[in-house]
Amino acid sequence: MSKRLQVILDEEEMQAIQEAARLHRTTVAEWVRQALRAARRREPHTEATRKLAAIRLSAAHSFPTADIEQILTEIDKGYTENPAK
Repeated sequence: MSKRLQVILDEEEMQAIQEAARLHRTTVAEWVRQALRAARRREPHTEATRKLAAIRLSAAHSFPTADIEQILTEIDKGYTENPAK
């Protein structure tokens, strides 16, 4: 379902938007819809406090690590010692 949105602009803003729409060969309404979609894409999808909580939680864990060369050697060794059937 579509909804109508009314926005009041001063004359100068309206002229600038009309010019932008004309340059993009589109209507003012379509230009505004595209501008609003672009603005929504720039907004974070998750609030910062939730992101920070997730980072803090994951940083609290301790996982085994090793030198990258050692890890790759062990992976290759696993492939050669246990070939897929």
